[in-house]
Amino acid sequence: ELVLKVRIQNPNLRENDFIEIELDRQELTYKELLQVSCRELGVNPEHVQKIRKLPNTMLRKDKDVARLQDFQELELVLTVSDKSLLFRVPALSEQSGYNKKASELTY
Repeated sequence: ELVLKVRIQNPNLRENDFIEIELDRQELTYKELLQVSCRELGVNPEHVQKIRKLPNTMLRKDKDVARLQDFQELELVLTVSDKSLLFRVPALSEQSGYNKKASELTY
């Protein structure tokens, strides 16, 4: 696995922490990076304008992603400024720690 640090680019946030994501080294593609990053951050992939490798390099293709090394810092630069449109709420079954059997209550 390749471990990367990802966050949403937003200079207006006081706290804009990175999260760590893991990518299978056999599937290091731009599309996979975009999908995993968006899923983990709760962002709609359609609203991502670009992925930036910090401090100032735009990732554009699979070869760029293949060159990434563990713990490199990336930012998702979003196209829409209305936050209500950007973030999707993951379905309960997509949330980490969700247990379907535990959610079925019997009275």
